[in-house]
Amino acid sequence: MSYQRRVIDDVLDEALPDLPAVALEGAKGVGKTATAARRATTILSLDDPRNRASVAANFDLVADVDRPVFIDEWQLEPQVWDRVRRAVDAQPDRGGQFLLAGSANVAPGVRIHSGAGRIVSLVMRPMSLSERAIEEPTVSLRSVAAGESRIRGTTTIRMSDYVDEILRSGFPGIRDLPPRNRERQLDGYLSRIVDRDMPENGIRVRRPASLRSWLRAYAAATASTADYTTILDAATAGSPDKPARSTVDVYREHLLRMFVLDPVEAWTPAFAPLKRLTYSPKHHLVDPALAARVVGVGAAGLLVGEGETASPSTGTWLGALFESLAVQSVRVYADAMGARVGHLRTKSGDHEVDIIVERDDARCVALEVKLADTVRDDDVRHLRWLRAQLGERLIDAAVLHTGRHAYRRPDGIAVVPLALLGP
Repeated sequence: MSYQRRVIDDVLDEALPDLPAVALEGAKGVGKTATAARRATTILSLDDPRNRASVAANFDLVADVDRPVFIDEWQLEPQVWDRVRRAVDAQPDRGGQFLLAGSANVAPGVRIHSGAGRIVSLVMRPMSLSERAIEEPTVSLRSVAAGESRIRGTTTIRMSDYVDEILRSGFPGIRDLPPRNRERQLDGYLSRIVDRDMPENGIRVRRPASLRSWLRAYAAATASTADYTTILDAATAGSPDKPARSTVDVYREHLLRMFVLDPVEAWTPAFAPLKRLTYSPKHHLVDPALAARVVGVGAAGLLVGEGETASPSTGTWLGALFESLAVQSVRVYADAMGARVGHLRTKSGDHEVDIIVERDDARCVALEVKLADTVRDDDVRHLRWLRAQLGERLIDAAVLHTGRHAYRRPDGIAVVPLALLGP
């Protein structure tokens, strides 16, 4: 299978000549191994028992082999981090010495020295729409965030195509399988989390059925700010044997640590005159295909509105998954430009904006996600309100939708089909 170039490849091409060590972090299956291995002379895969035993017996091995060295699943032997850090200290001016990849942060209670100034961490997510090559993007998020306002392009991608992309997933090894085998792989991915990955990363799951039920309830809360008590109640509805909140909190902590949960944190503007904002995250799994699969609604059901959500404000289940697909792509593009992503919601619920992309100078781009092929005045009222609040701190505002054309409305709000947005 030929390698599909990723957005993060450009980031690595820019970073590696100058940085001695880079750690790629992200959930299993996002493509870290394929991306990092292309840049390595020596590969040490710690999920291979032979490599792991060799490294565990002699941590100096990671510094003695030919460089660049790629160390996969480094968190299985956390002392590797410290050994790499010391190797970098010995040759701080030599770029491109080490690439590390991990599908989990180290287990709680395991102490490693900070890699600050020595090891730079980058997050890798499932494939964005632009990386899937279903359409040629005509609107660059980087350009929009730089104040370049040209909005143009037409797409042939329709609602049914977006549904197909939600269900195909952004995992490179899963998306091109026939539908039934793809479903089997997604089921296996979810089962592995419960049966193997969590125990391997320091947590014993005493009641796997309870964890699966909680994951199903969390998935149903996709794109909402439902509180964790609501999610727990949904997971245990009708069950007299309800797990303790503390147990569920442990599950959630470890699923976050393994990058399976990928919530969007509330945006807290540093210099903006906005008051009474909520601080609750918006819930997302790392890939909307996992959410769709664990809830169990297929393409036909999605198109006719099947699937219950945790909050009426979320809209339809397909709308929640479409927003999750948009968030997944925007995060990939924002990461590449060094911006952070959040969401905005007032405590009263009067105003909310699905995605805020904030540059390091505190200026931002606001994005609303609409499961519709036309955009009406009511669809942009939150964006217009935010523009009035922020003034020049809001660089641009746009609605991401399922229509054909990218254009700018008379009120200045951009309208962009999701398939036409790229890095």
